Amino acid sequence: MINAFSQLSLPQISTLGRRTALVALGIGAAALVGSALLNYAFVGLGICVGLTMALGNFRLIQLATVKATLSRSENTRRPLALNTLARMGAITVVALGLVFVSRQLGFGVLLGLALFQFSLLTNVVMAMLKDAKSSSPVASSDDPDGGE
Repeated sequence: MINAFSQLSLPQISTLGRRTALVALGIGAAALVGSALLNYAFVGLGICVGLTMALGNFRLIQLATVKATLSRSENTRRPLALNTLARMGAITVVALGLVFVSRQLGFGVLLGLALFQFSLLTNVVMAMLKDAKSSSPVASSDDPDGGE
């Protein structure tokens, strides 16, 4: 995933973060309404908690990356990796702890985390395809192979 982000510009990453946050908001609202209608309100609440935790983690990764980029230290990968690993561990402990406390809430959190990752990955792929499409040369009309 890090390699995918390295191919995007800073404005694209900012747009990607906003778009993913808006998608997460829509998913959370739909999950709350849908789960309440199906009498599984804790699942919807868990999905919102999972989305919030994943969005917070994504934001902290962005801030840590900017801080590491601005740092004059040569070894920025290790602290960045350790901080990310610690956050992922904490999120995992919270999610699994909630599964033991309330299955509906815990599995909702796990589902929310997964949905966020899926929406982030989808947005990254869409941004990369859009960038590749805009940077590819246009086939000329007199080329019978269509530029191939």
